[in-house]
Amino acid sequence: MRKIQLLTTITMLAGLFLSACGSSQPEATPTPGLEQIQTAAVQTFEAALTQTAVSQPTAAPTSTPAATSTPFPTFAPLGTVPPVSTSVGTVNTCNRLVYIKDVTIPDNTPMTPGQTFTKTWQVQNSGTCAWAVGFKFVLIDGNAMGGQALTLSEAVAAGAQYEISIPMTAPTNKTGAIKGTWRMADAAGVFFGDPIYVLIVIGGTNTSTATINPNVTATATATINPSITLTATPTANATEATPTINATIQP
Repeated sequence: MRKIQLLTTITMLAGLFLSACGSSQPEATPTPGLEQIQTAAVQTFEAALTQTAVSQPTAAPTSTPAATSTPFPTFAPLGTVPPVSTSVGTVNTCNRLVYIKDVTIPDNTPMTPGQTFTKTWQVQNSGTCAWAVGFKFVLIDGNAMGGQALTLSEAVAAGAQYEISIPMTAPTNKTGAIKGTWRMADAAGVFFGDPIYVLIVIGGTNTSTATINPNVTATATATINPSITLTATPTANATEATPTINATIQP
Protein backbone atom coordinates (compact mmCIF):
# COMPACT_ATOMS: atom_id res chain seq x y z
CA MET A 1 0.00 0.00 0.00
CA ARG A 2 2.82 2.33 0.86
CA LYS A 3 4.50 1.54 -2.46
CA ILE A 4 1.36 2.51 -4.41
CA GLN A 5 1.11 5.80 -2.51
CA LEU A 6 4.78 6.55 -3.24
CA LEU A 7 4.30 5.82 -6.96
CA THR A 8 1.25 8.07 -7.08
CA THR A 9 3.20 10.89 -5.49
CA ILE A 10 6.06 10.48 -7.94
CA THR A 11 3.60 10.49 -10.87
CA MET A 12 2.01 13.71 -9.65
CA LEU A 13 5.40 15.31 -9.27
CA ALA A 14 6.30 14.22 -12.75
CA GLY A 15 3.09 15.80 -14.12
CA LEU A 16 3.85 19.05 -12.43
CA PHE A 17 7.36 18.88 -13.77
CA LEU A 18 6.06 18.43 -17.32
CA SER A 19 3.61 21.33 -16.92
CA ALA A 20 6.38 23.59 -15.72
CA CYS A 21 8.52 22.59 -18.63
CA GLY A 22 5.72 23.47 -21.11
CA SER A 23 5.49 27.06 -19.83
CA SER A 24 9.22 27.73 -19.92
CA GLN A 25 11.49 29.19 -22.59
CA PRO A 26 11.46 27.85 -26.13
CA GLU A 27 14.34 25.58 -25.43
CA ALA A 28 12.34 22.54 -24.37
CA THR A 29 13.75 19.84 -22.15
CA PRO A 30 13.22 16.27 -23.43
CA THR A 31 10.20 14.72 -21.82
CA PRO A 32 11.15 11.53 -19.87
CA GLY A 33 9.46 8.42 -20.95
CA LEU A 34 7.30 6.13 -18.86
CA GLU A 35 10.15 3.69 -18.22
CA GLN A 36 12.40 6.51 -16.96
CA ILE A 37 9.65 7.70 -14.62
CA GLN A 38 9.12 4.16 -13.27
CA THR A 39 12.89 3.67 -12.79
CA ALA A 40 13.16 6.96 -10.90
CA ALA A 41 10.20 6.03 -8.75
CA VAL A 42 11.72 2.66 -7.87
CA GLN A 43 15.08 4.27 -7.00
CA THR A 44 13.32 6.83 -4.80
CA PHE A 45 11.36 4.04 -3.09
CA GLU A 46 14.51 2.00 -2.44
CA ALA A 47 16.27 5.10 -1.05
CA ALA A 48 13.33 5.69 1.28
CA LEU A 49 13.41 2.09 2.43
CA THR A 50 17.18 2.30 3.07
CA GLN A 51 16.77 5.51 5.09
CA THR A 52 13.98 3.93 7.12
CA ALA A 53 16.10 0.86 7.80
CA VAL A 54 19.03 3.01 8.94
CA SER A 55 16.86 5.17 11.19
CA GLN A 56 15.37 2.14 12.98
CA PRO A 57 17.37 1.14 16.14
CA THR A 58 18.82 -2.33 15.99
CA ALA A 59 17.82 -4.39 18.98
CA ALA A 60 20.75 -6.03 20.71
CA PRO A 61 20.55 -9.79 20.51
CA THR A 62 19.56 -11.41 23.76
CA SER A 63 20.83 -14.77 24.84
CA THR A 64 18.35 -17.28 26.11
CA PRO A 65 19.63 -18.96 29.29
CA ALA A 66 20.15 -22.65 28.98
CA ALA A 67 17.54 -24.68 30.73
CA THR A 68 18.73 -26.45 33.87
CA SER A 69 17.25 -29.62 35.20
CA THR A 70 16.51 -29.91 38.93
CA PRO A 71 17.14 -33.43 40.21
CA PHE A 72 14.11 -35.00 41.77
CA PRO A 73 14.71 -35.79 45.49
CA THR A 74 15.08 -39.41 46.41
CA PHE A 75 13.55 -40.92 49.52
CA ALA A 76 14.41 -44.04 51.48
CA PRO A 77 11.87 -46.83 51.19
CA LEU A 78 9.23 -46.96 53.89
CA GLY A 79 10.24 -48.96 56.93
CA THR A 80 13.98 -48.30 56.53
CA VAL A 81 16.15 -46.31 58.92
CA PRO A 82 18.92 -44.08 57.53
CA PRO A 83 22.43 -45.11 58.63
CA VAL A 84 23.80 -43.39 61.73
CA SER A 85 27.44 -42.31 61.92
CA THR A 86 29.33 -44.24 64.58
CA SER A 87 32.56 -42.25 64.42
CA VAL A 88 33.71 -40.78 67.73
CA GLY A 89 36.51 -38.51 68.77
CA THR A 90 39.93 -39.89 69.51
CA VAL A 91 40.30 -40.87 73.17
CA ASN A 92 43.69 -40.80 74.86
CA THR A 93 44.24 -44.33 76.22
CA CYS A 94 47.93 -44.09 77.09
CA ASN A 95 47.23 -42.97 80.71
CA ARG A 96 46.52 -45.92 82.98
CA LEU A 97 46.87 -46.85 86.66
CA VAL A 98 46.62 -50.22 88.39
CA TYR A 99 46.34 -50.75 92.15
CA ILE A 100 48.99 -53.04 93.69
CA LYS A 101 48.54 -53.01 97.48
CA ASP A 102 47.91 -51.06 100.70
CA VAL A 103 51.25 -50.03 102.21
CA THR A 104 49.63 -48.65 105.39
CA ILE A 105 46.17 -48.84 106.99
CA PRO A 106 44.75 -52.07 105.56
CA ASP A 107 41.01 -52.28 105.02
CA ASN A 108 38.89 -52.36 108.22
CA THR A 109 41.70 -50.99 110.39
CA PRO A 110 40.15 -49.98 113.76
CA MET A 111 40.50 -46.29 114.68
CA THR A 112 39.48 -44.05 117.55
CA PRO A 113 37.57 -40.84 116.82
CA GLY A 114 39.96 -38.03 115.83
CA GLN A 115 42.91 -40.38 115.35
CA THR A 116 45.39 -39.13 112.73
CA PHE A 117 47.06 -41.45 110.23
CA THR A 118 48.66 -41.49 106.79
CA LYS A 119 47.16 -43.74 104.14
CA THR A 120 49.66 -45.01 101.55
CA TRP A 121 48.81 -47.01 98.42
CA GLN A 122 51.25 -48.61 96.03
CA VAL A 123 50.20 -48.25 92.38
CA GLN A 124 51.77 -48.74 88.98
CA ASN A 125 51.70 -46.69 85.79
CA SER A 126 50.41 -49.42 83.50
CA GLY A 127 49.98 -47.10 80.52
CA THR A 128 52.27 -46.32 77.61
CA CYS A 129 53.08 -42.70 78.51
CA ALA A 130 54.39 -41.01 81.64
CA TRP A 131 52.19 -39.33 84.21
CA ALA A 132 53.09 -35.68 83.86
CA VAL A 133 53.76 -33.14 86.57
CA GLY A 134 50.42 -31.60 87.54
CA PHE A 135 48.35 -34.79 87.42
CA LYS A 136 46.03 -34.91 90.47
CA PHE A 137 44.95 -37.69 92.83
CA VAL A 138 41.54 -36.62 94.17
CA LEU A 139 38.55 -37.90 96.16
CA ILE A 140 35.66 -38.99 93.90
CA ASP A 141 33.30 -40.56 96.48
CA GLY A 142 32.80 -41.07 100.20
CA ASN A 143 34.52 -39.38 103.15
CA ALA A 144 37.80 -37.51 102.58
CA MET A 145 38.61 -37.80 106.33
CA GLY A 146 40.46 -34.50 106.09
CA GLY A 147 42.59 -35.66 103.14
CA GLN A 148 43.56 -33.13 100.45
CA ALA A 149 44.02 -33.70 96.72
CA LEU A 150 47.59 -34.65 95.81
CA THR A 151 49.28 -32.98 92.82
CA LEU A 152 52.19 -34.86 91.26
CA SER A 153 55.42 -32.89 91.60
CA GLU A 154 57.41 -35.32 89.44
CA ALA A 155 56.71 -37.38 86.35
CA VAL A 156 56.11 -41.11 86.72
CA ALA A 157 57.43 -43.15 83.79
CA ALA A 158 55.38 -45.81 82.04
CA GLY A 159 55.70 -49.12 83.87
CA ALA A 160 57.06 -47.54 87.07
CA GLN A 161 55.57 -48.16 90.52
CA TYR A 162 54.65 -45.23 92.74
CA GLU A 163 53.49 -44.73 96.35
CA ILE A 164 50.69 -42.26 96.99
CA SER A 165 50.40 -40.98 100.58
CA ILE A 166 47.54 -38.86 101.97
CA PRO A 167 47.45 -37.62 105.63
CA MET A 168 44.00 -38.17 107.15
CA THR A 169 42.05 -37.93 110.43
CA ALA A 170 39.33 -40.29 111.60
CA PRO A 171 35.97 -38.50 111.99
CA THR A 172 34.86 -37.58 115.51
CA ASN A 173 31.14 -37.65 114.81
CA LYS A 174 30.79 -41.04 113.14
CA THR A 175 31.13 -44.69 114.12
CA GLY A 176 31.33 -47.87 112.12
CA ALA A 177 32.90 -48.27 108.69
CA ILE A 178 34.15 -45.08 107.06
CA LYS A 179 35.26 -45.19 103.41
CA GLY A 180 36.74 -42.76 100.89
CA THR A 181 37.42 -43.51 97.20
CA TRP A 182 40.16 -41.72 95.25
CA ARG A 183 41.27 -41.63 91.61
CA MET A 184 43.96 -40.13 89.36
CA ALA A 185 43.16 -37.42 86.78
CA ASP A 186 45.26 -35.87 84.01
CA ALA A 187 45.95 -32.15 83.52
CA ALA A 188 42.60 -31.74 81.71
CA GLY A 189 40.68 -33.29 84.63
CA VAL A 190 39.98 -36.60 82.84
CA PHE A 191 39.99 -39.53 85.29
CA PHE A 192 41.80 -42.76 84.44
CA GLY A 193 42.94 -45.99 86.05
CA ASP A 194 41.62 -48.02 89.00
CA PRO A 195 39.65 -46.24 91.72
CA ILE A 196 41.35 -46.99 95.08
CA TYR A 197 39.98 -46.43 98.57
CA VAL A 198 40.69 -46.26 102.30
CA LEU A 199 38.43 -48.11 104.76
CA ILE A 200 38.59 -47.75 108.54
CA VAL A 201 36.30 -48.79 111.41
CA ILE A 202 35.58 -46.46 114.31
CA GLY A 203 34.37 -48.37 117.42
CA GLY A 204 33.55 -47.79 121.17
CA THR A 205 33.82 -49.58 124.54
CA ASN A 206 31.94 -52.64 125.74
CA THR A 207 31.47 -54.07 129.29
CA SER A 208 30.31 -57.63 129.94
CA THR A 209 30.16 -60.22 132.78
CA ALA A 210 31.47 -63.73 132.17
CA THR A 211 31.49 -66.93 134.25
CA ILE A 212 34.96 -68.47 134.04
CA ASN A 213 34.04 -71.71 135.95
CA PRO A 214 31.39 -72.74 138.45
CA ASN A 215 33.40 -71.37 141.33
CA VAL A 216 34.80 -68.23 139.68
CA THR A 217 32.78 -65.23 138.69
CA ALA A 218 34.69 -62.60 136.73
CA THR A 219 33.80 -59.11 135.66
CA ALA A 220 35.58 -58.25 132.42
CA THR A 221 36.05 -54.83 130.96
CA ALA A 222 36.94 -54.95 127.26
CA THR A 223 38.23 -52.14 125.09
CA ILE A 224 37.64 -53.07 121.46
CA ASN A 225 40.16 -50.61 120.05
CA PRO A 226 43.14 -50.72 120.06
CA SER A 227 43.33 -53.72 122.47
CA ILE A 228 41.11 -55.80 124.71
CA THR A 229 41.90 -55.75 128.40
CA LEU A 230 40.28 -58.39 130.58
CA THR A 231 40.24 -58.09 134.37
CA ALA A 232 38.81 -61.01 136.35
CA THR A 233 38.10 -61.23 140.09
CA PRO A 234 37.26 -64.86 140.93
CA THR A 235 35.23 -66.07 143.90
CA ALA A 236 36.57 -69.36 145.29
CA ASN A 237 35.67 -71.75 148.14
CA ALA A 238 36.35 -70.63 151.71
CA THR A 239 39.30 -72.99 151.98
CA GLU A 240 40.88 -71.70 148.74
CA ALA A 241 42.86 -68.59 148.14
CA THR A 242 41.30 -65.74 146.20
CA PRO A 243 43.42 -65.19 143.09
CA THR A 244 43.30 -62.15 140.83
CA ILE A 245 43.52 -62.69 137.06
CA ASN A 246 44.61 -59.92 134.70
CA ALA A 247 44.73 -60.62 130.99
CA THR A 248 45.43 -58.46 127.96
CA ILE A 249 44.22 -59.77 124.62
CA GLN A 250 45.48 -58.27 121.39
CA PRO A 251 43.06 -58.28 118.51
